[in-house]
Amino acid sequence: MADEKKHHLFHRKKDEEEERPVGDQYGAGEGVYTAETVTTEVVTTGQDEYERYKKEEKQHKHKQHLGEAGAIAAGAFALYEKHEAKKDPENAHRHKITEEIAATAAVGAGGYAFHERHEKKKDGKSAEEATGEKKHHLFG
Repeated sequence: MADEKKHHLFHRKKDEEEERPVGDQYGAGEGVYTAETVTTEVVTTGQDEYERYKKEEKQHKHKQHLGEAGAIAAGAFALYEKHEAKKDPENAHRHKITEEIAATAAVGAGGYAFHERHEKKKDGKSAEEATGEKKHHLFG
């Protein structure tokens, strides 16, 4: 138990037979304080990189689908508000404003889905490069 090394950033090294003087509250001259840093070297193999890229590709695909769903929902709400503007002439101005906001949200969600699609493609190409194999295309 006494020989176990504790994983702390700062260790106080002192001899066991040395006693602390009673009047010395700060421990001056008693021991040496050292700072130790632990470095860990991570070696990634091609298989680990491939799995990481595939996982990221799957995450981007999921986010792309969420963006597409958001675009569909916001677009549907914009069409509903357009219908309400025609149906309710007293509050037509409010419905038109809400329609424009929903249309803007639909465009933003579509842009997000588009961005995630390109991220997914990029991770797919990176995963392909990580394996070291290249697909042979006829043109390109």
